[in-house]
Amino acid sequence: MGKNKGKKALQSWREKVEARLAKVPERKETFTNSSGMEVDRVYLPNELTEEYMEKSGLPGEYPYTRGVQPTMYRGRFWTMRQYAGFGSAEETNKRFKYLLEQGQTGLSCAFDLPTQIGYDSDDAMSTGEVGKVGVAIDSLEDMELLLDGIPLDKVSTSMTINAPASVLLAMYIAVGEKQGVSSEKLSGTIQNDILKEYIARGTYIFPPKPSMRLITDIFEYCANNVPKWNTISISGYHIREAGSTAVQEVAFTLADAVAYVEAAIQAGLGVDDFAPQLSFFFNGHNNFFEEIAKFRAARRIWSRLMKEKYQAKNPKSWQFRVHTQTGGSTLTAQQPDNNIVRVTVQALAAVLGGTQSLHTNSRDEALALPTEESARIALRTQQIIAYETGVTDTVDPLAGSYFVESLTDQIEQQVLDYMKKIEDIGGAVAAVEQGYMQREIHEKAYEFQKQVESGEEVVVGVNKFRIEGEKQPELLRVDPSLGKVQRAKLEELRARRDNDKVQAALEALRTGAQGTDNLMPLILDAVRVYATIGEICGVLREEFGEYRAV
Repeated sequence: MGKNKGKKALQSWREKVEARLAKVPERKETFTNSSGMEVDRVYLPNELTEEYMEKSGLPGEYPYTRGVQPTMYRGRFWTMRQYAGFGSAEETNKRFKYLLEQGQTGLSCAFDLPTQIGYDSDDAMSTGEVGKVGVAIDSLEDMELLLDGIPLDKVSTSMTINAPASVLLAMYIAVGEKQGVSSEKLSGTIQNDILKEYIARGTYIFPPKPSMRLITDIFEYCANNVPKWNTISISGYHIREAGSTAVQEVAFTLADAVAYVEAAIQAGLGVDDFAPQLSFFFNGHNNFFEEIAKFRAARRIWSRLMKEKYQAKNPKSWQFRVHTQTGGSTLTAQQPDNNIVRVTVQALAAVLGGTQSLHTNSRDEALALPTEESARIALRTQQIIAYETGVTDTVDPLAGSYFVESLTDQIEQQVLDYMKKIEDIGGAVAAVEQGYMQREIHEKAYEFQKQVESGEEVVVGVNKFRIEGEKQPELLRVDPSLGKVQRAKLEELRARRDNDKVQAALEALRTGAQGTDNLMPLILDAVRVYATIGEICGVLREEFGEYRAV
């Protein structure tokens, strides 16, 4: 790229920035450090060479290596979205409101295991698990209590739900209707990433084929009816939690994303109809620079893939937008206050990597669900990074670092090598069915564990710098009678609702499942008459069958 071409590219970018600033001003007119030196919006090489533009480019422009927005956090901070949910809908609603009062800017909901695999709280399969690792949601009535007093036109909500994602999304839409908020105004995310459940996590219900149908039905329904909703959060988080490396996390996540894109295209959707509503979910780990480079490489690979392979025309289809959660598996039960430091480093890496949304884990999560105090400290960690450190004052501040740029290139190449292997196998679904990704992750997890046990990898407080006779901190305990309470609520609901309407809605859903029409409207109809999650998923289980791990 000659000097004149470089100058033109820069001038064009500046004009776009000015247009954006007219709509979304930056947080301050000028940014300065503590010595009074002005901090520029972005720092660039003296000449915009062809190589620079191809690899890095300008912020908010293809290939988005330097971020998806031209002004990034100078415009506004990432969404601070603490993952919360335990016990009953009423208890979780209180925690939501507490976190919003403390400055959280979006909700993130954890569901209990029965909800995650589509069983009601009174099902025998739910015994002992109701409300334990998240909130118990059996019907629209529970969702109404969960979101009571929370204005859905003003707060975005992320729901960590996969196999029954369509049911929970339908409940959310129905609560919006009751609040007078149309589905066009709802914003949030459903995780809805079933492939990683087969790979790494295990809360699946149906076999891959009908699961992919439910996902593409959501893509189509939301494109037409819930345009501000992220229809999927393609997750590397759980892949990393299962023991993968950073490269595997990026590679397997993007391979899964390719499978979703191709499934949607095969279902007849245009790529630009659904791709702008795709989002991603990454883990934040301890190796600081590797983590930063991981985000930069992922953005570059995704944008090229969408533009060059899938011929997407809308720039929003090229953008890799990501929520990050700090690494739960890096937390230790020993000396839990050390986890505050780990989380701070991980969160800082995610911010320097350019995340759009962030959850910081609480110090006591290796022991129990977080107490109110530890959840507040975790949120304060984000707020201190945002408001006090200055790392948000310039875009992609580590660009140009020999180390970070080299790491970005290396991660990109290794990710592409993995993606080629998966493509040769037949794609992510075939690779999952053959156990390829599972074996790769297990191998790396085993290697890491051996290194910890030999002391080659130091985990402070665990295999070095131990304290004998530690006192355990006060922990949050879920009310053990919750299962009984939830069962009584269900019994009362079933006696009170119009069961003829429920049966009619469930039979319509059964007929729909036997055909090819979009199932979302039928699930929404069933939710509106208070069919339970167990009843809806029960019909789909009968029609689709259940997946059994190979």
